Amino acid sequence: MRDRVAVFTVFALNGLAVGSWATRTPALTAQVHASPGVFGLALFGASAGLLAAASLSGRLVERAGARAAVAGSTGLAAVSLVLIGFAPDVPLLAGALFVMGVSIGMLDVAMNVAAVAVERRSGRPLMPVFHAGFSFGALAGSLAAGLAAAHGWSPARHLTVAGVATVVVLLSVVRAVPGIHPAHTTGPVATTGRRAPVRRPALWLLAAVALCSAVAEGAVGDWSALLMTAERGAGPGAAALAFAGFQLVMTLTRLGGPWLQRRFGLTRCLTGGATLAAAGLLAAAAVPVAAVGFAGFALAGAGLAASFPLALSLAGDAGKRADGTGGEREIGFVTAIAYTGFLGGPPLIGGIAQAAGFGVAFLFVTLIAALILPAAVAARRSRRREEARQTSG
Repeated sequence: MRDRVAVFTVFALNGLAVGSWATRTPALTAQVHASPGVFGLALFGASAGLLAAASLSGRLVERAGARAAVAGSTGLAAVSLVLIGFAPDVPLLAGALFVMGVSIGMLDVAMNVAAVAVERRSGRPLMPVFHAGFSFGALAGSLAAGLAAAHGWSPARHLTVAGVATVVVLLSVVRAVPGIHPAHTTGPVATTGRRAPVRRPALWLLAAVALCSAVAEGAVGDWSALLMTAERGAGPGAAALAFAGFQLVMTLTRLGGPWLQRRFGLTRCLTGGATLAAAGLLAAAAVPVAAVGFAGFALAGAGLAASFPLALSLAGDAGKRADGTGGEREIGFVTAIAYTGFLGGPPLIGGIAQAAGFGVAFLFVTLIAALILPAAVAARRSRRREEARQTSG
């Protein structure tokens, strides 16, 4: 159990880092004396760091090993929390957020590689549970940030404590994180995992699954409350429950992910989840009743729970070598493409909402979520063709 607990804790630390600084944006805006528009430009530093790291992390994790990458990226995230807390102006804040983006992007790839290694060792489908750890960590980080703000803690004080706590927890679990990489193994390479990910249709299809999931998750996070207030008549407090319900149901569904995978299989979990997500989003978009909107977003949370973690698990499996290692570049490839959904999806949805209303915007999100189903089926068929060619070869 040590490696499972360690990897779950690393996922939670990732969520803790994100939840700690993201909920202090009002105080940070005042600290750097920025208008909302200028502060938005500073936030772009985190986005740029995420994309830069995700595109390179696969090869770095492959060379250094997941344990070293987890340790380095988590330590860098802790340092970046302190830098964000002490940033006196917008340029330095943007630079600190860029460092945070790089660390989180690398940690995302490294921790998912470690999670795949634990799955292989245990023979159990654990990826959704690990991703639930991220949700718990983000919730803990946001609650701690709320307490810090309520007690008058400055961002510098709060984020320094969060950074130190992150390092302390990391040191207690890092030795149990799987750390084997190809340079430390022997045996022939006998899978298609050594082909460049960009040349493998199955990985493009898995990336499409993760991308669609990211767009849908980002849209619910950024725009669900506005749909409920602008077009469903809910008050601001009640409207916030739309995303809270979505996130809670998603987390609980991820905890039940191993049982669902054993019972129905990976592809059925993805296709069934896409159907649930599309149905929930369609109800929230098309039925002008607040109660239906809340229920629809909760249903979407259940449907999208498996999409992102299972896409990464399948990507890691597609890169598995004969010695039981591999999958680093494949996970990095899928993660990098998925990040474009988290970054570009919300502005796209906002543009549609500006032109045609939030209901129409969420009809578009419904279509995106529904595309997970054919992408998952096509990815399975493409992977089977790869395995057949490998066997015949």
